[in-house]
Amino acid sequence: MKREPTEDLLDKYSQGVCTAEEKALVESWFLHWKADGVSPSAARIERANREVMRSILAEVPVKKINRNWQLAGIAAAILLLLGISVLLFREGPLSKAYRNDIGPGGNKATLTLSSGKVIPLSSTKTGVVIEGDHLTYNDGTVLASPQNMVLNEVQVSTPLGGTYQVSLPDGTRVWLNAGSTLKFPSSFAGLKERIVRLSGEAYFEVARIKSPQGIKFIVKTAQQEVSVLGTHFNINSYADEPNTKTTLLEGSVRLSVPLLQNGGTMLKPGEQGFNEGQRIEVSKVEAEEVIAWKNGEFAFSNERLESIMRKIARWYDVTVVYENKNVGNVPFGGSISRFGKVSEVLDMLELTGKVKFKVEGRRITVN
Repeated sequence: MKREPTEDLLDKYSQGVCTAEEKALVESWFLHWKADGVSPSAARIERANREVMRSILAEVPVKKINRNWQLAGIAAAILLLLGISVLLFREGPLSKAYRNDIGPGGNKATLTLSSGKVIPLSSTKTGVVIEGDHLTYNDGTVLASPQNMVLNEVQVSTPLGGTYQVSLPDGTRVWLNAGSTLKFPSSFAGLKERIVRLSGEAYFEVARIKSPQGIKFIVKTAQQEVSVLGTHFNINSYADEPNTKTTLLEGSVRLSVPLLQNGGTMLKPGEQGFNEGQRIEVSKVEAEEVIAWKNGEFAFSNERLESIMRKIARWYDVTVVYENKNVGNVPFGGSISRFGKVSEVLDMLELTGKVKFKVEGRRITVN
């Protein structure tokens, strides 16, 4: 049986000052809990988890995440141990605070034609391709549609707990997050501008059209317009968010607010524009963290719990209520798959000792 680490060693591990040998001891101890068939006491597990997790998951910024999602040093080890400890807890009965568990969202969307006809899109497919009056899934399967159908404007919508990819007539690819709607013409042929309208959140990979001047691609939301020629960017424009956030990964974009006659604001890769309706503020961000949702992850760095819970509510299609409103301001950092059950995400947050959850039906109570 593996030797248990001392309290002092756990303290050193949580502070990131272990030697390689000490770090290996702590990690192998976690790994051998199940293999040895003997688990430490509940108090010991609680002590280990709180010491190991506190520095990375509550009130301190996490290590930056690079393009390949490699967390260096202690951050990687801690997230590994989190996954192991959550798995161990889940082998026992579900917590009394969780009267039921809730599965993750998936591929869900509807396509609405200009006639008002609504076509449910297959949950076994990941995306739809719109080319004039021709509709297919992104694996080439022809989409069944009404005969003699004529498309003008098309709308693709994802419900809460849904996500879907959309290929536009110009070759632009769009990933829609949960609770989002994208409206666009079935063809951009003969148009001077490619205009689409978004509510919710979407990641865009805009195709560049070859022409002497180029043809602008414009995304309109409730508060702003984003104008580009060909680039990769993310827009978060949910009605329940305090601002609209535009994050640039490649190329350049111009943000403009109809009420502000100032020519707009240009973004560079790695920058995010915050639009509060009257002004746009620009800051540097970890762009890959912003689009973590597209890659199947929840990722947050020094983010308020209230903001995190809005993301959880959309993806798991749940209602969130607060018994303690002050806890909504507590910042957290970390990452976890979006494809686990909601209990796994809540466990990660609870391990900090800063928050508690209760799940009843599709209602999560925060305390």
